[in-house]
Amino acid sequence: MAYRVAAFYQFAALPDFRELREPLRAQCAALGLKGSVLLAHEGINGTLAGTDDGIAGLVEAIRGSLFGSRLEHLELKYSTADAMPFQRLKVRLKKEIVTLGAAGVDPARQVGTYVEGARWNELISDPETLVLDTRNAFEVAMGTFEGAVDPGIKSFGEFKQFTAQQLDPARHRRIAMFCTGGIRCEKASAYLLARGFAEVFHLKGGILRYLEAVPESESRWRGECFVFDERVTLGHGLRERQK
Repeated sequence: MAYRVAAFYQFAALPDFRELREPLRAQCAALGLKGSVLLAHEGINGTLAGTDDGIAGLVEAIRGSLFGSRLEHLELKYSTADAMPFQRLKVRLKKEIVTLGAAGVDPARQVGTYVEGARWNELISDPETLVLDTRNAFEVAMGTFEGAVDPGIKSFGEFKQFTAQQLDPARHRRIAMFCTGGIRCEKASAYLLARGFAEVFHLKGGILRYLEAVPESESRWRGECFVFDERVTLGHGLRERQK
């Protein structure tokens, strides 16, 4: 049996996120879904797997009545798995849906310029563009874009230190960043803009959207993309690696 996998997030004000945990968990359980969802005051971030109908039902609920239409602009990507890629269902409350630890950074208010996959190759081919991989070092080692800078971080929270030590608004006038699904780049771009960097771009939908939309013959991606489930990595066309 093939399973449908939905990776999703949205930065949006959810001051009642604690009260939303149980209704969301109950909805997921009723639809037979497994995976992980994070809720925080700044939004939602999750990856869930189940049947086509189960995933479709949850997406409709998240975008509609469950959150009072506050998550209508959910960033959403689909892939498939030959076997259920999660062991159980987890809905957790967090301080941040992606942890940077930088007070006052709000991607719902200020964020970098989104770049679709069709325009990404042109942007990163420009020698004036600093191409920055915002993922952790072990993820970068499995695959990345040609010419991308690896910040060498063990966790996303270290991105602040990397910025302070290695990036300069006066020298790095144009930065193009990317991550797995787009969420880390949203927060990283907001952080850089708040610190005076002039042009900050990020790959809309992340590597996963790029691998889905851009033909392998035209791709600047090299290697595989690490995903946080039992599939481990995905390749072009979001194909599972051969075990």
